[in-house]
Amino acid sequence: MKITLNRLNDDFLFECTNSQGNSILLDNTTQPGAKGVSPMESVLMAVAGCSGIDVVSILKKQRQEITDFKAEVEGERVQVDDAKPFQAIKVKFLLEGNIDAKKAQKAAELSFEKYCSVSKTLEPNVEIGYEVYVNGEKI
Repeated sequence: MKITLNRLNDDFLFECTNSQGNSILLDNTTQPGAKGVSPMESVLMAVAGCSGIDVVSILKKQRQEITDFKAEVEGERVQVDDAKPFQAIKVKFLLEGNIDAKKAQKAAELSFEKYCSVSKTLEPNVEIGYEVYVNGEKI
């Protein structure tokens, strides 16, 4: 796996491109007019995307009918010397459709305990929690 980072302006705007040519923009979001997401926001996006792929994949295999899927991710940071790494991340899955609530909960559990490479990468240093809502009801 390899990505390429290219600087796009005289400041902090970067384009990150994977081997298939897909890209995202990273920027210093503390500056006015930022055109991309911060690197730390991209970490939260990666957790959401990785676990989201897992949950949807597991539920599809179980023939659950997902009509809408969203995830909200919040990160709590802590000062460590000059850096501010995440100390905790919480994911809230919001699913709609003809979905068995127990299967949705189990899918999220499997994602974070077994499949999500992003959360597994962060896990030794970051506490990751999750909540699952199906059709507006917390599981």
